[in-house]
Order: sequence, then C-alpha cells, then structure tokens
Amino acid sequence: MRQLIALSLSLCSLLASPLVIADGETIYQVSFDNAVHHEAQISATFTGIDNQVLEVQMSRASPGRYAMHEFIKNVYNVSAVNSVGQPLEITRPNPYQWHIEGHDGEVTLSYTLFGDRADGTYSQIDRTHAHLNMPATFAWATNHEDRAINIDFRPFNPRWKVATQLVKGSGKYSFTAPNLQYFLDSPTELSDHQIHSWQVESNGKTQTIKLAVHHDGIEDDLLKYTEKAKAVVAEQIKVFGELPTFDYGEYTFIACYLPHVSGDGMEHRNSTILTNTSSLDEAEYSQLGTLSHEFFHAWNVERIRPKELEPFKYIDANMTPSLWLAEGFTTYYGDLILKRTNEWDEDKYLDKVASIVNQAYNMRGRLYFTPEGASQLATFTDAGVSKDRTNYHNIFFSYYTYGRAMGLALDLSIRAQFPGKSLDDYMRQLWIDFGQTETPYSRDDARTTLVKVTGDQLFADKFFAEHIHGQTKPDYAALLAPAGLKLEQKDNESAFLGKVNFYFHGDDAIVDNTILVDSPLYRAGVERGDQIVKLGRRTIRNDKLWDKALEQFEPGDVTTIEYIQRGETVKKQIAFISDPTLKINKLNNENFTDEHQQFLINWLGKNADKTDEKEVEPTVKPMTRLEN
Repeated sequence: MRQLIALSLSLCSLLASPLVIADGETIYQVSFDNAVHHEAQISATFTGIDNQVLEVQMSRASPGRYAMHEFIKNVYNVSAVNSVGQPLEITRPNPYQWHIEGHDGEVTLSYTLFGDRADGTYSQIDRTHAHLNMPATFAWATNHEDRAINIDFRPFNPRWKVATQLVKGSGKYSFTAPNLQYFLDSPTELSDHQIHSWQVESNGKTQTIKLAVHHDGIEDDLLKYTEKAKAVVAEQIKVFGELPTFDYGEYTFIACYLPHVSGDGMEHRNSTILTNTSSLDEAEYSQLGTLSHEFFHAWNVERIRPKELEPFKYIDANMTPSLWLAEGFTTYYGDLILKRTNEWDEDKYLDKVASIVNQAYNMRGRLYFTPEGASQLATFTDAGVSKDRTNYHNIFFSYYTYGRAMGLALDLSIRAQFPGKSLDDYMRQLWIDFGQTETPYSRDDARTTLVKVTGDQLFADKFFAEHIHGQTKPDYAALLAPAGLKLEQKDNESAFLGKVNFYFHGDDAIVDNTILVDSPLYRAGVERGDQIVKLGRRTIRNDKLWDKALEQFEPGDVTTIEYIQRGETVKKQIAFISDPTLKINKLNNENFTDEHQQFLINWLGKNADKTDEKEVEPTVKPMTRLEN
C-alpha cells in the first residue's frame, strides 16, 4: 500500500485529502470546478506498473459507435508524477498516446478535459450537469485493462446525483468497475435529475429498472413517461421470453431532455443514454421511440452479439457485416413495440410501414451494396467525420432503415409461409442459442438460425441469397396482401422529375441536394450546386414558380430544362414521370376477411379498444420514486 502525497498547487482541488491506493488498481478522481467553461479536472493513478515505460492513451472508438472518434483532441494540461509527487517526463509517440518513464511503479496522470456535446458519444460539462461518455473522458493504460477500477466524483453542485451502471462504492460519489471494458461501457450522468424505478420478475429473477431523467418538466410528465416505459419493457420481454440477467440486477435509462443537448440514443450493457432537445411534454413523449430502440439492444447487440464486435476495440474501427440485423432489426422492433403497446394506433403504424417500403424501393444505394456491404461502411458513415463531399446519397443506404425493411420482409414472409411463426421466433432462437450464453454469432449463424426456426433450408437460403447477400428488393405488395393491405401509388397523375431542394441567391435557383441516380433530373445531367434557369417556358426564381412549371405537364410529357453548371449553360430534354411514392390502404369491408384481421392482430397486437383474452405478462412490481 502507498499513500499519495499532495501534488502541485494546480492539482490540490483534485487531491485535497490523502488517498490510499492498492497495487494493481486504477484510481480516477474527477472534479468540475470550471464547469461553467466546460472543463473537468481528471487524475488517473496507475499502480503495480510492470513496464519501464507506461503507455497511456485515450480511446478512439466508443461502444455503440462504429466509426473512429479522436477523443484525445479535447485533452490538455497533461502532467504526471510518481508515488511521492515527483514530476515525470511525458513523451508523445503518436497522436493518441503518452509514454511515461522514470516512475517507481506508480504514476498519477492529470489533465484537463473540455467537453460540450451531450449525446451518446461525447461528454458535456456545464453548470447543469456532467454528462460523461467514458471513452471520451478517461485515459487508460496498456496492460492494465483487466484491473479493477475505482472512481471518485467531486460534483460542481451538491444537489447532483449520479446515474450510471457502475457499481456503487463506499461514498455517495464513489463507484467501481471490475475492469476497463466495463468501465468504458458505463456512461455516467451527474445532475439534479429525477429517478423512478420498478421491479420486474422474469424467469425466476427479480430485477430493477431505473429511469433517471434530467429535464425541465414536472413530476406528472415523468410519471406518465414511466408508465409508457414500463409498457415497452414488458412488451419486449414477450418477444424474447425473458429479461436479460443484468450484471448487478439493475438496468438504467439515463435520459437528458434539455435544449442544450444533442438528440441521440446509445445502448450499453446494463444502461442506455437517451438525449433530446425537447421536453417530454413538448415532444408529446415521442422520446419513447428511442427508448424502445435502445432497450431492445439489451438483447440484440449487447448479448446477441456479432462475432466481429467481440471484444469491442477501443483504439481501432469496429467493422461487422451484420448491422442490418443488429441495428436494422432493432429499428424494426423499436417501432413495432410502440404499436403493440398501443402507444401508436394502427393507422400511424401502417404509415410507418409505408415509409419503410418507400425507403427500401427508392434507396439508390441498393444498386451498389448489399445489406452486409452497407454494414461494413459504418466505419465511415456512423458519425464519422470527413471534409470532402461524398456520393453517399446515391451509393450508400442506412443499415438502420434498410435493415428495418429486411426485418419487415422477413417477418411477413415467415408469418405467411409458416403459420404460427414469426420474426419473434427468430429473435427468440437467436437469444437462446447466442444471447443467453453470450456466444458471438457469425454471418452464417444468422442464416442457419432461420433454418432452425422454419425447418426450411430452401426458404432460408433463398432469403439470405436474395436480400442479405444479394440486392433483390422484396415484393412488399405480395407480402402485405395476407394482412388485407394494398400497396398503391400515392399520386400517378402529377408530373415528377425527382426530389429537388433549392436555396435562392437573389433570383437564382441553386440546387441544394444530391440528385438521385436514375431520376429524370439525374439523366438530364443536373447536379447539386447547379442553377436551374428554366423548365419549359417558365423561368425559375422561387419555389412557387418551380411548382407552377411542373403543373403544366403530365407524366410522359417531354420538355426542355436549362441550367448553369460550373459556368456553362446547358439545355437538355427531360421526360416527366409520376412520383414513385407508395401508400398502404386496407381492403374495403367487403374484401377484408377475418383471416386478414387475425393476421394483423398476430403481427401488430390488439388495438386499444379490443378486449379479447388477456395475455400473460411479466410481473411488474410497484414503482418507487428514488431521490438518491
């Protein structure tokens, strides 16, 4: 055991009292004296150092994110001392690390962190809260990853409480983690937030769900939101058959709903971060959609985990071909659960289904990549930063939205071809085979599990060959028919040239969006940044004139478009089409059968006004209000 001696004057606010440290531990201390300027003072003490050179780094990746983020850019005022407070020399071998030599087996590294973005990836420090994503906040040492971690927070405001999945330590602001992997996966919110909790009995275990919300609303808002969250949790348990076993018997929703945060959601092993700029009341509780998505990740991704993401790499990109399943199917269920709890009515959900179909059919990236290929592009597109313009609007599609479309297609296919079975059975089988044991799955495992559920090798092979390994779009008209739903063109009479947005520089109409491949505008050569001068006889000086010009024509007509592209005037013939946007309608009463109705109920759940037999739900014990 060693006693840490007080450091220089600049560190006295962090180490105001002696701290007893055991060999082999990592100790963090964090204070927020300059929170009004978004700064935290952090010290990290590493003991039992075996190597002559201690290698310390900041992470470059964060759980739930697949692109690289250079968190070290917000770190400065870096210094180091040994066990008796003597300064140590620090060198910087590369942009991401520090090397520290001449130590006596113990090093305390101290630094200032700037943080002013509250979301699932970064940190924000101000007078209202310290919203900390751990990889963006804490430096760590090579070869110390398996050592226990202790952390002590010194809050800016004595009213601040702590919401985290970290294990409670001996003091109000003291916490522990068994190792670095768990620590970096444990986002933490220090603020004057409200906490509601309830207990859920599942599979013979009683566990606690906490909802910690930092917001400007009133108590009734949070009470109403808690009831909605309880319904979502209960409905998701039905999909998998049981609640995951959380490591310490608790799961925490950590929510910040304030104007100065950035909208986001990020899953973690026993918690999730939820951020939104609107209050619960202003948003009419629409934040529940993100909560639903992120909680589904407690099974799908956190425990049903692609092989390539295990273990998660903190200093490199994390690439997998399976995000269409990990993120896409989670997105599908995030919305479906809102319908099954009757948070959404049937019309609202079917509007969402129509948008899923339209996205699947109109995403140009499907022409260039499979869902697996799009998943592998996450290292560049998942909040990855670059300055050059890309062609992603044409060549890339989101594995969230297209993966959701594949979830819809597979769910409807299973329901139609294998009565009594559904995508719920597929997710439950993945949970039994891979989630319960936390055995990472391979891309082949995803297919063979479908064989196991359906008992049909040809069906599984065909679906994966066409839609996952291939680029074939599903036939949604046929898939929706068993539910008594028709897929129809929304408008087949109005002339359409493709989606175009303008910004106006005086009277000059400048194209402000990427023009999609195969649209009439694309075929005419129009590009982002071009000035549209005329369409037919009409000069374009504002949005209204563009709309009026379109009204002169019908689908199938041909006219001339004149535009200026990088200083050159271009005139081309352009042919009008009808808008390809589709809508979903129910069959009329004469043709809508009991079989159609039963298919809808099995898929979407009963509507709120239905009072059929009561389903057995997991036991939910009464909610409690926690102040600390």
